[in-house]
Amino acid sequence: MFAKSLPSLFTIGNLFLGIVAIIMVFNEKPEVAAMMVIVAMLLDGVDGRVARALNVQSEFGKELDSLSDIISFGVAPAFIMYVVAFQDLSSQPAAWIVTAIFPICGALRLARFNVISGIPGYFVGLPIPAAGGVLATLALFYTDIQPWVLMASTLVLALLMVSTVKYPNFKKIGLPKGAIWSIPIVVVIAVVLGVAFPNQISKIIFVPLLLYALYGLKKNVNVQGRLRRRRSRRSEGEEENVRKRSV
Repeated sequence: MFAKSLPSLFTIGNLFLGIVAIIMVFNEKPEVAAMMVIVAMLLDGVDGRVARALNVQSEFGKELDSLSDIISFGVAPAFIMYVVAFQDLSSQPAAWIVTAIFPICGALRLARFNVISGIPGYFVGLPIPAAGGVLATLALFYTDIQPWVLMASTLVLALLMVSTVKYPNFKKIGLPKGAIWSIPIVVVIAVVLGVAFPNQISKIIFVPLLLYALYGLKKNVNVQGRLRRRRSRRSEGEEENVRKRSV
């Protein structure tokens, strides 16, 4: 019975950390809040693997995962960015709108993921955990980056979630059944390190998350370029065939 509930416990842990992140940022601890989002990403990355390893996948777990994700990676990162970077802006309506757009796009991304079959090995659109991780850690640079740049970055991340850009799917990588019971230890270590060094670790993790978000854009540009070249060659070939037939 406990084994069947284990994946849901990881998912609930993800949700719990998202709520804690919101509380932390309103208590003027954005670094800890961002770190809670990062640890929530860790839990989100293992709950599905644990369910597959134990063969206890369910529709209940799938829906719980989506509801948890919208809080931990949609609402929490948006609030972190709003509190540290947008709260004191003169144009508050614009700040409210940008803050709201991010979790809204995250909800649309999750709804699409739940009802539409994706491409094997890829996500269609930037996954909300990655987008939320980038936004939460990007907020820590609020003293070094202009607010309008942060607002534009928030909108770009939101649009990437509902885009058709393809991103590699690492969730299909399996987890050995014997390693499942070591996951709580890893999570506890991550939380301890995160609380002890929230600013340093969060900013370090920002780099690979950003590279992942940019990788999808680069890959999409390359694919579009190949498709245009292929269409151009096909068009030139058809024109050549027409000329030969007319001679």
